[in-house]
Amino acid sequence: MKRYLQRMKRIEGLARGIANMIDEEQYCIHILTQVSALTRSLQGVATGLLDDHLKHCVLDAAKLSDEAAHEKIQESIAAVNRLIRS
Repeated sequence: MKRYLQRMKRIEGLARGIANMIDEEQYCIHILTQVSALTRSLQGVATGLLDDHLKHCVLDAAKLSDEAAHEKIQESIAAVNRLIRS
């Protein structure tokens, strides 16, 4: 989880930088480029967390019972659907 916290701190800095660019009325295309980088960074955190969830939480649940595994899989599917819609 430490690596996600580090990545989120970098993302926070990028978001502040974008806000400054907007405040300074910089060229729109440059701002959009930074927004795209921010979006990709957030997607990277999200897919990394999902990967960890599947490898650890779902796998651990599967070792407990089929019902626990099914619950974690459904939870994961719902998370993927939210990511896709965003």
